[in-house]
Amino acid sequence: MPTPQEIQTRFWKALKSDRTLMLGIDGVGDGHAQPMTGQTLDGAEHGPIWFFTTKDNTLVKEMREGTRATAHFASKNHEVFASIHGNLVVEQDRAMVDRLWNRFAAAWYEGGKDDPNLELIRLDAEHAKIWLDESSLFAGIKILLGVDPKADYADKVADVTLG
Repeated sequence: MPTPQEIQTRFWKALKSDRTLMLGIDGVGDGHAQPMTGQTLDGAEHGPIWFFTTKDNTLVKEMREGTRATAHFASKNHEVFASIHGNLVVEQDRAMVDRLWNRFAAAWYEGGKDDPNLELIRLDAEHAKIWLDESSLFAGIKILLGVDPKADYADKVADVTLG
């Protein structure tokens, strides 16, 4: 049975590998969220999560001081799921742009790091609910055999404080 800390560690590892989250602003756009590529600092086992975007992106246009956001994550192998909550802010630190810049981000901006439409936003992740689902095949087999699979999942959920 994994501890909440182990579940959280699995989340950060999965996020660094898969990076795509559905990011939305709380209470804006009827809960609309959009796929965004999140990044964390190398070696970090906690937030924040940064996103390169454009100044004309809907999220950026809707942001205000103290903007609350929710991000949803599903690993590619569907073994880790998370709902993350925190504050979303525009990152003003040019050194952070330099630190996070990579060839994948560069492909989206004609002007590179100096593109006038480039914006870096930061999700200061505060809280998450994380689910592990590493045995869905086994759960299906248990159901076929008449065994209740819920007990296997009860200890694979964690409410954690991030950051």
